Amino acid sequence: MSKTDSTFSWTVYEADKLTQREIYGIVLKDLGAQYPEIVGLSADLAKSTKIGTFGDAYPDRFFNFGIAEQNMFGVAAGLAQAGLIPFVSTFSAFASMRACEFVRTDICYQNLNVKIIATHGGISFGSAGTTHHATEDYAIVRAFPNLTVIVPADAIETAHAVKKCMEIEGPVYIRIGRGFEPAVYTSEDYDFEVGKAIEMRPGTDLAIIATGATVYHAVQAADILNAESGISARVLNMHTLKPLDEAAVLKALLETRRLITVEDHNVINGLGSAVADVIAASGKGCAFTKLGLPDTFSPHGYPEDLMHRFHIDTDGIVDKVRELLKREFEEDEDWEDEV
Repeated sequence: MSKTDSTFSWTVYEADKLTQREIYGIVLKDLGAQYPEIVGLSADLAKSTKIGTFGDAYPDRFFNFGIAEQNMFGVAAGLAQAGLIPFVSTFSAFASMRACEFVRTDICYQNLNVKIIATHGGISFGSAGTTHHATEDYAIVRAFPNLTVIVPADAIETAHAVKKCMEIEGPVYIRIGRGFEPAVYTSEDYDFEVGKAIEMRPGTDLAIIATGATVYHAVQAADILNAESGISARVLNMHTLKPLDEAAVLKALLETRRLITVEDHNVINGLGSAVADVIAASGKGCAFTKLGLPDTFSPHGYPEDLMHRFHIDTDGIVDKVRELLKREFEEDEDWEDEV
């Protein structure tokens, strides 16, 4: 049994009461007992990001840099060069934008073993407004060579992601929410593999490909569509944005011919764009649409209200699916000449 196969100090009964950040803090603390080379880094956000749980357990392996994110990522690179495994925790907006050059050049360019836990992703920090929303980070970090990008759907999947990132020799960006994300899984006993999408619901009429906080809403929408209209909607949890599970996208394309992506991110250069690249390269015809922020900044508001505003909640997905099913496209079963 590998070190990352061990049981951690929380239960499924507690998981639905814990946020993604709290689960992350607990799992990292437990990993710290197994891996003495793990160190924690914070930019004055230990409490907010929950990496403080690790710091309380291992104060001699925890470093607070104050409000100096660029410096923190530069030091993380040096620690990794010295053979340590830095877990760097800050808000997604700061990790992807304020410290962008340092993540790119100091860490990704050198392919260093740094784990970036980016909290408060998307519009989850609704009341803080645009400055603290991270609706461009997929577009930024997906473009960095050597960087693995994971967006867990809930607290249980966050635990899987944090454990699995220890098996990756190189930089990893895990994007989680602020908290209060609804539970998608009821048990940790399921196959989680980096780079492999999970089919949450089978379906033949269309496929909903979602990531992060939108997975819950995609599942709810699929159940409503089936119960009310007999619509068979496949739901894919695309928890890894890079490397993307292209095989799962192509399978959904071939078997449903209608695809919709849902993400808590700008529709430009996020999950939808990644899926669109796969479709375009395949040469296959289909009906396709993207749900996300429509090339705009997000205002202040409760996260659930903002998700409704941008149609990435259950209601918005149901409406877009019904619209997509009415769309015409060239239906030619002989695709051999469409290369």
